[in-house]
Amino acid sequence: MSHARELIPAAAAAVTDLVERIPADAWDRQSPCEDWTVRDVLGHLTSEHLWAPRLLGGETVEQVGDAYDGDLLGDDPAEAWRTAQTRSVLAFGAVEDDDQEVSVSSGSIPVQEYASQMLVDLTVHAWDLARGAGVDVTLVPAAVDECLAYANRTTSGGGVEGTFDAPVSTSSRDRTDQLVALLGRDPGWRG
Repeated sequence: MSHARELIPAAAAAVTDLVERIPADAWDRQSPCEDWTVRDVLGHLTSEHLWAPRLLGGETVEQVGDAYDGDLLGDDPAEAWRTAQTRSVLAFGAVEDDDQEVSVSSGSIPVQEYASQMLVDLTVHAWDLARGAGVDVTLVPAAVDECLAYANRTTSGGGVEGTFDAPVSTSSRDRTDQLVALLGRDPGWRG
């Protein structure tokens, strides 16, 4: 099992812990993600983790279609997230081969790559949620390190069109600050 896939349960648990502490009046606050509120960020994460079991189970993006469009959080965002992440974590754990191909919007990629992308999403969006909601978060140190290594390999110093903005300069030696800056966020951002 790839290191990224091994880290998904802990990273998802960190998001769950955070989401359960977000105050009711914080869901509509701006997040560090341009044009996304705290609720929008969690909606994105929830959607990604509803998709995962189906894609890991062999369905294509086309087969899943628009099943997860619209408001997925309803009246209880934390419960919607818990349900989605539980299914996703179980699906990632059930995969037997990291080289198994998974359908994604850009084509087909190995499970190992999909797990790396999902780990980055979990880790960085946990930071986004915390900053937007004004809640402290403790990210999984090994996940931050894994994500930083992955981001360094894949961004080549220039962001990823449609996914990450261009890197933001930081002199911080903090690994989380380095990660979020590499992925286009200002480490000093506060809601």
